Amino acid sequence: MPIVHDKLLNYPIPEIRQSLRWQDTALYNFSIGLGQDPMDKAQLDFLFEPRLKAMPSMAVVLGYPGFWIRNPDTGVDWVKVVHGEQSLTLHKPLPVEGEIIGTSRITGIVDRGEGKGALLYSERIITDARTGEKLATLGSTTFARGDGGFGGPAGPVKQPHPEPERAPDITLDLPTRPEQAIVYRLNGDLNPLHIDPDVAEKAGFKQPILHGLCTFGVVCHALMRKLCGYDPARFGEMALRFSSPVFPGETIRTEIWEEPGGAAFRARVVERDKLVVSNGRFRFA
Repeated sequence: MPIVHDKLLNYPIPEIRQSLRWQDTALYNFSIGLGQDPMDKAQLDFLFEPRLKAMPSMAVVLGYPGFWIRNPDTGVDWVKVVHGEQSLTLHKPLPVEGEIIGTSRITGIVDRGEGKGALLYSERIITDARTGEKLATLGSTTFARGDGGFGGPAGPVKQPHPEPERAPDITLDLPTRPEQAIVYRLNGDLNPLHIDPDVAEKAGFKQPILHGLCTFGVVCHALMRKLCGYDPARFGEMALRFSSPVFPGETIRTEIWEEPGGAAFRARVVERDKLVVSNGRFRFA
């Protein structure tokens, strides 16, 4: 059945209460590439329990409601959905352990027309279950390639952050590990596309691909290193557009342009000179 605009806009996405252990925090940080240099004390702060810190991008795996869009009553052709954009606003540094709540909702649906797909905008708010404090707000754009032409509104469409035309001020190359997608899926995203070669081949890829949100984490690492001195308290927000998948083992080069109050950025894989993240925007806390 096709999308019913008002029904999907008010779809009851389950609220998630999650117990967070310090081991979960260390696993997330490891899964996005921290610790490849075991002599880098700044990176060890995100892995060694006596002084453990949470990477801001860990918010994307907290309070995750699962692949609810796969439910038949959403009207969405889930096989054809693609993660298009992701944003993160950090209201305060994330705890390394405790109990958190994730509350998700659809905030907008755009019908691009018959054969052109639809855009689904969603939001997830992460709060501390004990204090009620808001920790982070996540925004996501899902491109439902098979669902245009259901009679929904044609806008408004979010506009991407412009990229400067000059050479970047800062670049940083961060390698990914060949097994990184296998490790990252332990955070809760168990899509077989990231581990099963047969599924990847059916999807048109030569091998399993890295999770888009793992790429998001690698880029967050670059921003934390180059702009924040690895201090989560300096991190305010980041938003980006996914352009192309990364294969585990490739090197992600983040290119950064300094701006008042933050930066613009994008990322590419060095080995193929392929743009994988575009229209990035970063703001300090």
